[in-house]
Amino acid sequence: MLCAMTRRPSARDVVAAIDRLGASGPTDLREFRAAALEVLRRAIGFDWYVWVLTDPASEVGADPLALVPDLAELPDLVRLKYLTDVSRWTRLEAVGALGGDAGRSPLWSRAQRRHGVADVISAVFRDDFGCWAFLDLWMDRPAAAADLDLLAGLLPTLTGALRRRQALTFAEAAQPQLPAAGAAVVVLDEALRIGGLTPASRSWLARLLPPTGRPDAVPAAALNVAAQLLAREAGVDDHPAQARVHVSHGLWITLKAARLEPAGSIAVSLEPSTPSERLDLFARSHALSARERELLAILAGGADTRQVAGRMFLSEHTVQDHLKSIFTKTGTHNRRTLLSHALGVKAD
Repeated sequence: MLCAMTRRPSARDVVAAIDRLGASGPTDLREFRAAALEVLRRAIGFDWYVWVLTDPASEVGADPLALVPDLAELPDLVRLKYLTDVSRWTRLEAVGALGGDAGRSPLWSRAQRRHGVADVISAVFRDDFGCWAFLDLWMDRPAAAADLDLLAGLLPTLTGALRRRQALTFAEAAQPQLPAAGAAVVVLDEALRIGGLTPASRSWLARLLPPTGRPDAVPAAALNVAAQLLAREAGVDDHPAQARVHVSHGLWITLKAARLEPAGSIAVSLEPSTPSERLDLFARSHALSARERELLAILAGGADTRQVAGRMFLSEHTVQDHLKSIFTKTGTHNRRTLLSHALGVKAD
């Protein structure tokens, strides 16, 4: 098993290592998670892992980084994870473990147990601006209280680091959207296996999937939103079956799952995120206050300072103060650049 390891570092060393990563580690979200996992592996020890970035509002998975025993099982693992309410990230306050509740977990009883998993430590990365990720560490031993306490103490640093790196994706150069060529839809069956797709979806899939050459490959984000639909239908969780996903170069797309009638298959649609969807993500990831978010939305509608002041019942001086705060938080220096990053359009 992978958790055989040398002497574990002290808790102080682990905290210091995570602090360094948060402050000056990789800015790429996958590279950052990989580096953090190496620190956690030395500190806690585990056999496999699943670390999933989530849409901060819907809390549905968008970008997983995972090491599991058999990738061919991935659709079923995703489906069972969403149907499991034990230590579910949407209910966790910080960290938890299966412990004596393992038997109540469909994921453990139908999949993890046969791979020798004895316990799973779960963590949710949530702050005042949303839920940014969840993490499962699969172990061949019972989780120790010290492991849970250590991970809980690291959550604020890791959560802030994940959110700030999400914010950096908006600073990338805006690229033209993919040309419209009809509806982009992927059809999945009840086991989350691909049943068909529209021609327009191929260009999206090419961006969401590595070049595997497999005609039946399904993006993990599509599996997650479809699994959330199953969870809603089963009464496990009531968050919407949708997630916004960063593709590249400032491009965000929104995936939504719904039932097809009368066949009952699951249709996952893919389309560019709307301006309002982007604005919400931009504001959350840059930790804008409620007042700053309101101002940004009014600015995005084309209002000038006087009009903003009138609509918000503020003085123009106060509006300028709020703008300065927004510029500081977003690393921008003028309204044109601010709106270019937030809306994904090139500055004139």
